[in-house]
Amino acid sequence: MLSAVGTVFVLLVGRFLLPERKGAETGANRFRLEEYFTELTVLDESPFRDKTVREIEAERAYELSVVGVVRNGRRLGGALADTRGRPMRDLRISVTDRCNFRCVYCMPREVFGAGHKFLPHSAILSFEEIARLAGVFVGLGVKKIRLTGGEPLVRKDLHKLVSLLKKLPAELTLTTNGSLLARQARALADAGLDRVTVSLDSLDEATFQAMNDADFPVAKVIEGIEAAAAAGLGPVKINMVVKRGVNDHEIAAMAARWRGTGHIIRFIEYMDVGSTNGWRMDDVIPSAEVIRRISAAWPLEPIDPNYAGEVAERWRYKDGAGEVGVISSVTQAFCATCNRMRLSTEGSLFTCLFAQSGHDLKQMLRAGASDEAIRNEIAAVWQARSDRYSEIRTQETAKRPKVEMSYIGG
Repeated sequence: MLSAVGTVFVLLVGRFLLPERKGAETGANRFRLEEYFTELTVLDESPFRDKTVREIEAERAYELSVVGVVRNGRRLGGALADTRGRPMRDLRISVTDRCNFRCVYCMPREVFGAGHKFLPHSAILSFEEIARLAGVFVGLGVKKIRLTGGEPLVRKDLHKLVSLLKKLPAELTLTTNGSLLARQARALADAGLDRVTVSLDSLDEATFQAMNDADFPVAKVIEGIEAAAAAGLGPVKINMVVKRGVNDHEIAAMAARWRGTGHIIRFIEYMDVGSTNGWRMDDVIPSAEVIRRISAAWPLEPIDPNYAGEVAERWRYKDGAGEVGVISSVTQAFCATCNRMRLSTEGSLFTCLFAQSGHDLKQMLRAGASDEAIRNEIAAVWQARSDRYSEIRTQETAKRPKVEMSYIGG
């Protein structure tokens, strides 16, 4: 027999579940009351035991607003989970498919040259549309939003989007190639941006320009990093994609440059993103080798992640000179804990960086769909998610057509 609190609790659940409402019996929002009764037979042990009816009702209202609290009789404790039990924590938003670099591993010039047709402005999400969708994602459990591209800073007045997103209870970050950061860092910080990550693949001028294929100098990127730090957007994370025979000879030099600065250099294994970068397994420098090379000069020790699902493996210098990170999508796949959803420039959802197709939200948005309908759609996409590309990667899977990283963000 249920306790008095349990009885009240079941009645409250019935109050939220029983009224018929549009969409309540379809898709990801299909609930069965008897499944709730099964879950609630142990309420004497619940955290609600000593709470007032008003408190219970408020907390259950919040949990029931998060689609997928219970699905197929399985209680998820208010958090959305995919088929492998992975929560949705991070959202990456690509604000543009354009970039002023032509990095060989992302937007090679032979594919993204002068004749390439980028999306017209009318096809991409407005700042207001992005902010509305971001609010729905935060309501579903997202804790961190990262703005990406293309190169996000080529989108005009990006600080205005930052101002809209800062109203949400989520960490707000941005990844950039740094080329326009020096002139925009202060406005972004004033608008509410929390932190930036800057891509910098080499300190050597010739190597850097060969990799970005845009004749852009290293010094200007470093100027952007310094401007970001001065604006309070630190610690700045610096990402270096390492490719064998191209820039791997600079691993130690890159570590040395950022040691003791308070910034964090992260070395990323060269990945088969998109379908145009000509990836080969032989070009990959394993993260373990990166750590060995750095440790030979400055001993490192592993440290715990900042949160569950963090993709970068963290290491610190034993002499206290800071930390480095490695991202090992190829040799140490982290699919099992991946908690990222991606929103493309034109409003499609992608559940994996290596996805072949997405799920259109823009059409719903512009057709006048309610937030509830959009929330249900997002929840259904995430709950059906089973991606694990990096766990099954081979030279052959690398040849499959995949969405380009410049379209959905890295």
